[in-house]
Amino acid sequence: MPLIAVTGGIASGKSTVAARLAQAGAVVVDADLLAREAVAAGSPGLAAVRETFGPQVFAADGTLDRAALGRVVFADPAARERLNGIVHPAVIQASQQRFAQALSADPAAMVVYDVPLIDARGVGEFDRVVVADAPAALRIERLVALRGMTRDDAQARVRAQLDDDERRAFATDLIDTGGSIEHTLAQTDALAARLAVRPATD
Repeated sequence: MPLIAVTGGIASGKSTVAARLAQAGAVVVDADLLAREAVAAGSPGLAAVRETFGPQVFAADGTLDRAALGRVVFADPAARERLNGIVHPAVIQASQQRFAQALSADPAAMVVYDVPLIDARGVGEFDRVVVADAPAALRIERLVALRGMTRDDAQARVRAQLDDDERRAFATDLIDTGGSIEHTLAQTDALAARLAVRPATD
């Protein structure tokens, strides 16, 4: 079972690449979704977040205020490390379960792991690492224009991740996501053809 990591900085277009590979037949496991599950209502992870960061990152109804938590952790590397220490072990465990489930369902399936923080996960278990590559300045503009962030918040989020050269160093395959969506999709289709992604079995 080929196991492929698709990674990229925030607003790089990595999820567009992963979604296109899914259309080509790959089984996609979404690290962001697993991270949300790790701090879902009633989970040990959510209890650990409350204990670590206090009530200021929770809404009045007791749900996690992700925007408030984001402002804390993206402004403070030590706080970000504490959050990662809560979330990452649960995400690793859950992702490995999903990989195993995909293999059990179809031993020939190609599994794509859509993951923003490849540096935290490591690359040893992956056959290929695909990096969605868009310049930091462009990603900041996307965050401001498309997600409504302030420029300061956008810059803080980009700075909190690997810089472009560090991320490229992990790549076995680069997809230039700094241009049009059509350009991104064409490169992804070419990658799928090289990797011989085939339609998933029912």
